[in-house]
Amino acid sequence: MLARLARLFTITTKFEAFLVIYGLGLGAVERGVHYLAQYPGLGGELLFAACPLGVFMAGARILHSVEVAER
Repeated sequence: MLARLARLFTITTKFEAFLVIYGLGLGAVERGVHYLAQYPGLGGELLFAACPLGVFMAGARILHSVEVAER
């Protein structure tokens, strides 16, 4: 039963990976917008830039993991 539940949270195809990365990207940009409102100026812009960079790194890792699993 636990294995069936774990299967729901397993990314197996590139399409699923892209959907997860898209969701992470939307959340990161939303957080960045809040940073711009809270910290006007260069500090907010740097925090905004850091949010999507984390998504890029996580997305690359997710895609690499899916490619390795498909082999």
